[in-house]
Amino acid sequence: MAKRRPPQRRATTATTKTTRKPVRRSTRGARARKDGAPREPWQTGIAGIQPNKINVRGYSLDELMGRVSFGEAIFLVLTGELPTPAVGRLVEALLVSALDHGATPPSTLAARNVATTGAQLNAAAAAGVLAFGSRLGGGGSIDGCFRFLDEGLGLVGEWVSFDDAARRQVDQMLASGQTPPGFGHRFHTHDPRATRLLQVALELELEGRYIQFLRAVERVLAERSANPDEAPPAINLDGAIAAVSGDLGLDAETADVLFMVSRFPGIMAHAIEERHRQSPMRQIDPTSHVYDGPGERRVPETRR
Repeated sequence: MAKRRPPQRRATTATTKTTRKPVRRSTRGARARKDGAPREPWQTGIAGIQPNKINVRGYSLDELMGRVSFGEAIFLVLTGELPTPAVGRLVEALLVSALDHGATPPSTLAARNVATTGAQLNAAAAAGVLAFGSRLGGGGSIDGCFRFLDEGLGLVGEWVSFDDAARRQVDQMLASGQTPPGFGHRFHTHDPRATRLLQVALELELEGRYIQFLRAVERVLAERSANPDEAPPAINLDGAIAAVSGDLGLDAETADVLFMVSRFPGIMAHAIEERHRQSPMRQIDPTSHVYDGPGERRVPETRR
């Protein structure tokens, strides 16, 4: 008579525990998700959503529509408070200042290069925004200006004037062979955007310590100019945005965001034009483009 085979032994207790633990954790997690009740609630102070109601920083969104400008609404969502009319006008000017800078900036070229492949517009937009870096506003250049201004203002005191502090800062930069952040431009010897933005701040009586120190640096650079026949580096848009934002009580991160919001419509306009006016999959040479848009025209007097 054949012998019966002994029954197979079950896995040991230790093996059973090792293989079943992850299953038990996964089951508990699934039950928690099904119930819809997170174990630890988290908070947001930006917007509250209820059926048929949207509050942004405490204001009903539908009440804001038609009553505040887009710039004022951006200021609200970023800072938590509506700006005064003067601050709102300055923020609007800032948002217009970086609207577009032609077909040569890396951010514009990145968006066009993605658009020429036939990719969706959101991909072209992402490429344009990702091109911001330490040498192009919105990714570090404005932050560098902020830090430079903060360091200089930290030197100003009862016995140190704005000009004295600016001389220390400028001399340190020049000794290392660098131009102070916020000054000089690869294309402009005089940046009209920076000039106008600072002028608007003055007109609205919003010029403060940051702009005053920026002006002091401008004066010192003129003093230190080695060639009297060559204009010293002028304030560029990054420097103006950093100084204006500082005087509005904003930080460098918020100033970066304002620049990116400002440049975004221009990036999208270039991506859309690339899709509609140019052949697909072309090699884009930024130096060979020719502007064929409207000729120079004046802003209507009713807009002033």
